[in-house]
Amino acid sequence: MSRTTFDELLGAGCHFGHLKRKWNPAMAPYIFMERNGIHILDLHKTVAKVDQAAEALKQIAKSGKRILFVATKKQAKDVIAEKATSVNMPYVIERWPGGMLTNFPTIRKAVKKMGTIDKMLSDGTYDKVSKREKLQIERKRAKLEKNLGSIADLTRLPSAIFVVDVMKEKIAVSEAKRLGIPVFAIVDTNSDPNDVDFVIPANDDATKSIEVIVGACCAAIAEGLEERKMEKIDMKDAGEEEEGEEPKAPRRTRTRARKSENTEAQAEETATEEPAAEAEVKEEAEEKEEA
Repeated sequence: MSRTTFDELLGAGCHFGHLKRKWNPAMAPYIFMERNGIHILDLHKTVAKVDQAAEALKQIAKSGKRILFVATKKQAKDVIAEKATSVNMPYVIERWPGGMLTNFPTIRKAVKKMGTIDKMLSDGTYDKVSKREKLQIERKRAKLEKNLGSIADLTRLPSAIFVVDVMKEKIAVSEAKRLGIPVFAIVDTNSDPNDVDFVIPANDDATKSIEVIVGACCAAIAEGLEERKMEKIDMKDAGEEEEGEEPKAPRRTRTRARKSENTEAQAEETATEEPAAEAEVKEEAEEKEEA
């Protein structure tokens, strides 16, 4: 069953493209027709592409990997923040920090600064600084929180990124392509789909259009996370020992037992050899007396 329907996408205005004179010829396969100087997207293809992208995102989430959502345009900010938070995924809705993917260690250092400042607030160090320094620290903390607060728990590079408007987020797309990170994106008629691995042809300027498509993808991610959770529970249950079965001794205990057995065997051999040595000494003494 499809995650979206033709009527649902039509009602959200996903079929509206840009003016004909602004089109990108690479989007020709996804364009249905032109009306009043505006390109109309083929929603049948959009439905298929949404299903394809949603299934791929589901598998990524099921494997325990992270997906980074990127949308800095006004129409998409709130939608991306809400949907990404619902599935506990990182997102960027403010200015894209240049080098966030290609220079990830530096971004992590900036994120750690927030933790350092929070530690100052909790251990009393903050109270010892001057009023001017307090103001500077507060401003720095607010700026870091605004730009990087949503990726504070992203400790490693994401396994995929989901982009709204590849033209506006071209730096993010280029960084992901450079590192071989799969790109999922809502692509309008004025954009180039060649740099996108999973193209979703749709209107990327309408809030309703973005909400419908991102909602379908996040629902798939939620399914993947739930399946991963159930698999962990099943594996845990399968790993429990059956009743009545003797528990297997730990490896370290078994090694000690083997060492103990070897020591006892050596002691028995030594005990057997000692009487034989005494008998030989006794015989030599008797021979000397006879001589």
